[in-house]
Amino acid sequence: MNKKWQYVENDKEKAKEIAKKYNINLITAQIIANKKLEEDKIKIFLEPTRDNFYDPFLLPDMEKAVNRIIKAIENKEKVVIFGDYDVDGITSTTVLKKFLEERELDVRILYSE
Repeated sequence: MNKKWQYVENDKEKAKEIAKKYNINLITAQIIANKKLEEDKIKIFLEPTRDNFYDPFLLPDMEKAVNRIIKAIENKEKVVIFGDYDVDGITSTTVLKKFLEERELDVRILYSE
């Protein structure tokens, strides 16, 4: 398998301008510059609120999943969370585990390989 790396040319001057304007470090400013975010999107990137999140109920069967979790909480069931072993998989399973444990459920996590 032959893979070719792709990279973005950094606009260092734009990054410096953003860092100064928003009083942020240069690495964060460079990410913003690389993303070519418009002015109104920079504030959302730096200070997101719940209003900026996507509606999770746009995912297929989310209502079924929520109802099943509610039932598990009500019945104090044992729960297994299946996650994948990457940065967002570990993060999301950990957050869900903490949430369920706070509701006094016995929770285990299994990661796919």
